[in-house]
Amino acid sequence: IVGFAGLLPTIHAIESKKDIALANKETLVVAGHIITKLVKEHGVKLLPVDSEHSAIFQSLQGNEMNKIKRILLTASGGSFRDKTREELVGVSVKEALNHPNWSMGAKITIDSATLFNKGLEVMEAKWLFDVDYNQIEVLIHPESILHSAVEFEDTSVIGQMGTPDMRLAIQYALTYPQRKKLVNGKSLDLTQLGSLTFKKPNFNRFHALSLAYRAGKTGGSLPCVLNGANEMANLLFREGKIEFLQIEELVEKAMNAHELIEDPTIDQLLDIDQWARDFVLKEINETCRRL
Repeated sequence: IVGFAGLLPTIHAIESKKDIALANKETLVVAGHIITKLVKEHGVKLLPVDSEHSAIFQSLQGNEMNKIKRILLTASGGSFRDKTREELVGVSVKEALNHPNWSMGAKITIDSATLFNKGLEVMEAKWLFDVDYNQIEVLIHPESILHSAVEFEDTSVIGQMGTPDMRLAIQYALTYPQRKKLVNGKSLDLTQLGSLTFKKPNFNRFHALSLAYRAGKTGGSLPCVLNGANEMANLLFREGKIEFLQIEELVEKAMNAHELIEDPTIDQLLDIDQWARDFVLKEINETCRRL
């Protein structure tokens, strides 16, 4: 289930005492303060399916959670990782959907191009691993071989590497704590790669990432606004109704217009999500009328 729509089914599954293999990051983004309490209350496991969070989870096995110094959350950079902001003007939906490394659904592929997906993953990591935002560092890693890593207090860095294949993360969540043979899995040959590259993201270039950190650090209802506005703007771009750079512009406008609720309930989150979507549509309609 893609997006905010995964929230209520996840809650019902937890209340039914089902362990959760979580592929729906938006559930934790908008309601991490609720989901984490429910997981503890009902004594269920919350196992990550996102490749990055699976890598972090695997890196933590046998290590103490309270010894984490920082999480190194890797990002491919998406379809436009080598383009400047000026070069993003007028890019097409087809170009945005042409991800260099991963085969994913349309919504998440566009989110990868804007880096909103990585911003959502930052918020997901905060709740999954109980860390502060200043402990989560995003690294652009074009090869998508190191899926993420953890640095511990003794400066040791432990990460999980492998070829870009979502089946591995999915299978590990389903078979944990055991490892099974991955059918038709491709072994990693480091000699063929030659080198791995990493660089810090430019927050001016990837403005969506700065918006996500802002929403996460502010907390309360703001992550829900960011997510709802992004889901609507992402859809409008895929439908050819707005430009690529308008996605983050519309999300920021919604965040600025929102009146923060410190500890939103599920019912309030449902209303806020709808408000954010309606806000984006209203902005687009008003822009069209002015033109």
